[in-house]
Amino acid sequence: MDHAFQKDCLEILFDKVARGELTRRRFTQLAAMILGGAPVLLRAGGASAQAKELVFVNWGGDAIKAYDEAYGQPFAKETGITVKMDGSGPTEGAITAQYKSGKPTWDLVDADPFSAISLGKQGMVEPIDYTIVDKAKMRPGFGWDYAASTYFFSYIIAYDASKFGSSPPTGMADFFDVKKFPGKRSLYKWGAAMWEAALLADGVAPEKLYPLDLKRAHDKIAAFKDNVVSYWGGGAESQSVLLNGEASMALIWSTRASLLEQDSGGQIKFIWDQGLISPGAMAVIKGNPGGKEAAMKFIASAQDPQRQLVIFNELGQGPANPATDALIPADKKRINPVDPANMAKQIPLDMNWYAENYGKALDEYTKIISA
Repeated sequence: MDHAFQKDCLEILFDKVARGELTRRRFTQLAAMILGGAPVLLRAGGASAQAKELVFVNWGGDAIKAYDEAYGQPFAKETGITVKMDGSGPTEGAITAQYKSGKPTWDLVDADPFSAISLGKQGMVEPIDYTIVDKAKMRPGFGWDYAASTYFFSYIIAYDASKFGSSPPTGMADFFDVKKFPGKRSLYKWGAAMWEAALLADGVAPEKLYPLDLKRAHDKIAAFKDNVVSYWGGGAESQSVLLNGEASMALIWSTRASLLEQDSGGQIKFIWDQGLISPGAMAVIKGNPGGKEAAMKFIASAQDPQRQLVIFNELGQGPANPATDALIPADKKRINPVDPANMAKQIPLDMNWYAENYGKALDEYTKIISA
């Protein structure tokens, strides 16, 4: 679900470079990694764990440097265990292949929680050891049997304030109301959160969303198709459709929302109302070469508020540990998807529902938007 989101973080970092928000030295480090200057970190699936070593697999790009700075280096200093970052992408298929090989070379993965839940039930992912990982350092409801939440982002409404500034949208019903709010729309092509948005617009109460009524959601989306100018797959695309005026509203990632507001000089704004919160998580492959205990200790170390603050500053991802909220500067709290004031307006995606239903739901959604 967040594969495209993770890769999108790379584009965001380049935007920061263009704005002068990163030093030349940091840009050089990043460019070296992306262009092949750090093959040890970037080789696809090539990192292998040895004694006193863990391999953490994420989605590459800027996440490699950010995760190494925030989590890898401090953990190595504390424990003597080196953490190698591998950016080859821990898809469900890749994790399955690692496990079924009988000799996995990966230890930890930046996993969609629903993928970890599904793979855990099949015996491919270790249960999280909550005697090591502290559930009290997680937001309530975001610690699963096979995945520990580490960050958050949201799907939220961004809109053209030049058209709706005096009467902005206040939720999903407004997003789907082209009479009251004229103009084209843009939706996410991979379905996640689009079902919930359609049902909220159709009058379903947030507390009654799950299990999702997919027929009702798809009927709503199908009837709305003539108003959709594009189904975006990446963050840059979601930005451009608003910046060039093709759409008057779009459902976009929260990490793109503040960039849009800045790039448009305040013309494009966003709201948190009825946003849909999506968590990211860490999981441990069953039989990992670095050892289950070491991997769990790494997850526990990543719960440190200061370390999660680095991830927020680098990638714009909301922290999993609520203690980090107090460390975020006042002028940046408005862009934190899980700041208490913002989180209170939103609804979290149900990872257990996605674990059971995402594949089939996406197939149906794709048929509708492609027809």
